[in-house]
Amino acid sequence: MPQYKSQLVRFAGNPLFRAEEFPYGIADQVFNPGQVMTPDGRTILLLSVLPRGERLARCHVAESTDGIHFTIHEKPLFSADDTAFPGLDNHPIDCRITWFPEDDCYYIIRPGGDADTGTIAFLYRTKDFLTAEPIEIVAMTHNRVPCLFPEKINGQYVRLDRPYSAGAPYEKSFANIWLSRSPDLIHWGEHRLVLRRNCTRWCNLKVGPTVPIRTEKGWLEIFHGVQQCFSSWRYSIGAVLLDLENPEKVIGLMNSYLLTPETDYERFGVVPDVVFTTGAVVEPKSRELRIYYGGADTCVNLATGNLDEIVENCLKGI
Repeated sequence: MPQYKSQLVRFAGNPLFRAEEFPYGIADQVFNPGQVMTPDGRTILLLSVLPRGERLARCHVAESTDGIHFTIHEKPLFSADDTAFPGLDNHPIDCRITWFPEDDCYYIIRPGGDADTGTIAFLYRTKDFLTAEPIEIVAMTHNRVPCLFPEKINGQYVRLDRPYSAGAPYEKSFANIWLSRSPDLIHWGEHRLVLRRNCTRWCNLKVGPTVPIRTEKGWLEIFHGVQQCFSSWRYSIGAVLLDLENPEKVIGLMNSYLLTPETDYERFGVVPDVVFTTGAVVEPKSRELRIYYGGADTCVNLATGNLDEIVENCLKGI
């Protein structure tokens, strides 16, 4: 069997954030950040942290002009038990952010629900990341990671979903990536299967999507995959290319991963052997792809690569 290595380059200053270094009180955990690049070139992260002594997370905005040095807002953008969805908004983590030029706003999708209801998905919109307007619950249980495409395709909103069977053994979770369409962001249908788990050997248990990135050759989709290891699981990050007009069609798939746990800050922590991302950003001039990712639910890190090389690797099946 081939022995793959990570294709991305880790930032030499990783970790960017450690849980114990959070500026507004020590945190026990920091989760995978939502990420987007604004039209004026700022990088925005939505950092979810679990403050020490508390049971539920809160989500803070972090912004940067260079993608390395971030200023974190003291006031959370999201907190547990926000009034928009009372009783269901219990743990604001894993935000997916899509800048949607046609609507002149950012859409944020994040999970909600609890052990009794199962995991659902909330949709918000914002223009300034100072406040976020709730729109609706847009996914029933169990679908915690819908990711919205950044433009309409054939006149419809389109998103990637990852429904799964919660509580089942991983091998019976049915955790594959699907696509759905909507006329209004609220009512979703026309479901199509896009990517099966075990599409490569390192994601035989489940896969999950991030916000797609438009390129000249197709939609670049960065996804996470879970592999069964000897005593636990390993979360890695890969890439697949989807057709621009028919994004349910896979036109290229990397066999190797972009990133897999190899460093101490990825292998050891609250949840070991995990690299996990909810998105990626692109620096337009340099074509640099930046992935801000969580390491072992304990720190936030940065890895980079060339956008065009990754697209070609998908097409070549490297």
